[in-house]
Amino acid sequence: MAASLTVQQDSSSHNPCTPPLVPHRGVLTLFGYGIKVRLDRGHLVIEDGIGSHRRVARLPRVGHGLRRLIVIGSDGMVSLAAMRWLADQKAAFVMLNRNGSVLVATGPVGPKDARLRRAQALAFASGVAVDLSRDLIERKLAAQERNVRSYFNHEAAAEKIRVTRDRLSTASTIADMRLLEAEAALAYWGCWRALPVRFPTADLRRVPDHWRHFGSRVSPLTGSPRLSVTPANAMLNYLYAVLESEARLAAVSLGLDPGLGVMHLDTDARDSLACDLMEPIRAEVDAYVLTWLRQQPLRREWFFEERNGCCRLMGSFVERLSATAPTWADAVAPIAEGVAKVLWSTVSRSTRRSGPKTPLTQRNRREAKGAALAPIARPPKPPRVCVGCGTPLRYSTHCHRCGVTESTKRLIRAAEKGRIAASTSDALARLAETQRRHAAAQRAWDPSEQPAWLTPQAYVKRIQPRLRAVSVSRVMSALGVSRPYAVAIRLGRRRPHPRHWANLAALAGVTSVSKDGASGG
Repeated sequence: MAASLTVQQDSSSHNPCTPPLVPHRGVLTLFGYGIKVRLDRGHLVIEDGIGSHRRVARLPRVGHGLRRLIVIGSDGMVSLAAMRWLADQKAAFVMLNRNGSVLVATGPVGPKDARLRRAQALAFASGVAVDLSRDLIERKLAAQERNVRSYFNHEAAAEKIRVTRDRLSTASTIADMRLLEAEAALAYWGCWRALPVRFPTADLRRVPDHWRHFGSRVSPLTGSPRLSVTPANAMLNYLYAVLESEARLAAVSLGLDPGLGVMHLDTDARDSLACDLMEPIRAEVDAYVLTWLRQQPLRREWFFEERNGCCRLMGSFVERLSATAPTWADAVAPIAEGVAKVLWSTVSRSTRRSGPKTPLTQRNRREAKGAALAPIARPPKPPRVCVGCGTPLRYSTHCHRCGVTESTKRLIRAAEKGRIAASTSDALARLAETQRRHAAAQRAWDPSEQPAWLTPQAYVKRIQPRLRAVSVSRVMSALGVSRPYAVAIRLGRRRPHPRHWANLAALAGVTSVSKDGASGG
């Protein structure tokens, strides 16, 4: 695709100190123009970038750590030798569109057992298609219900999804199940509509108003989720594309045909079985996006609005989202193997073996050894950025410069609230009562009862310096004063009434002062 003058490229791509390409969590994402993937002396040489600022990687056959090579650009070349290298290393090649569609997904070739594919083609005749659809939709609705309860705390919507899920047991056809799934989707995505999407304060002036909320799942451009017009929807679409590619690779690895679905209808240019397998995992992708939106703001430079209003993901941001591929691969693996097992059960007993292979999870081998399944890899944490200016951070929520400004604002707001609270009738009544109590104590105090050595000089030189070693709570308890006043006394900022000096001397451990000024006790 030719570059457009209106498209603002990612600023990180113009950095003269562009870092080299390194697989992250086994995933390498290529974007830009002039992408090259070729073989050189047994090494896989990869190059991408924009203009003269290129990123280069040279991967050996041993210790490369590459599991997925994801390409989101459409300008470049991939050699046949490079495809052979990826196949030998059992690494998958995936080409995705930023709008959320899978263009190419190819990986290691799985077992080719015609009996399993024949059982898959006859799933409707054998009756297992209905059972598989019910199980997949039930898992999806159960996960959606958990999301609604955990992230939105919307009891009515969660109850609606639960009731719809219970009705699946009485549905006799796949069409009825899809209607129930649509009813649950209305309640589920209705909770998302007003979900706030945060951006750093410095980016707000460049953020369209409709980007600040999740909005509708249906795009006004297409009447479907495709070509989303908000950042959060664009993130979901791309992550769904990554999940779909992993579902397709899982189906092929098990010897299934990714195009012969049991729940989705057969259509042109769609892997229906891959769409079936990804249904239970969609809610996990949703939970990842929800966690991101709740914990960290999005940066404006990660997105670009095209002329028709479509929200486009920039290359550097897509690279972060692609790093979640291992998580979705681990999550969809047991789903795919479970579907293959159900389909294999319909094969004639005289021609089938004990069960299908489980190359994705190694379930058969682990069960034979009595070992548990490997846990699902956690997705990478959202990048931490300053909520003020968007600067990348390692910890905290503000950079040093924005932290000073934010602290000042908080102090001003706290002082304003304090002034308002201090002017209420209850606060004024308590203040008047305290003043009357202290005035009565001052009138009742007899200066002649004060020890002769307890003079102002003795307090300043002998007692007050020792009060720093006394806790604030002890000063408050001994004098019956407020915490701010006790802190001021302890630090020497305020000198209390002489009637308190004896109690403070006892706290400081001063019992007397000799004529030469030495303190006793």
